[in-house]
Amino acid sequence: MDTFAVRRVYDGPDPADANRTRVLVDRLWPRGVSKERADIDEWLKDIAPSADLRSWYHHDASRYEEFTSRYRDELDDAGRREALDHLLDIAGKQPVTLVTAVKDVDHSHLPTLLQRLGDFV
Repeated sequence: MDTFAVRRVYDGPDPADANRTRVLVDRLWPRGVSKERADIDEWLKDIAPSADLRSWYHHDASRYEEFTSRYRDELDDAGRREALDHLLDIAGKQPVTLVTAVKDVDHSHLPTLLQRLGDFV
């Protein structure tokens, strides 16, 4: 079983999530989703890209490479590193589902985050 899975919050929990810790990894709470419907165990805002980086990127595919580079740098910040360590600690106990509200997961912060997590797992 993989340590990390990714799901969109709007799709709701998958039955496979029953044995996983669901962690929201977005800076903002998903619009229109109640806490009950989201079924989140933890919300790690500090692991998400900064508001400035998110605004700069604005899901412009032509900026994706630069976005990933800047986000990698942000993951080295003390606050984000603490959140990353906490997420790794959770993953050491049971598999984790990273939950997000982004529409295009492949061009979001998730691939970069998964790569960084893979460096430690």
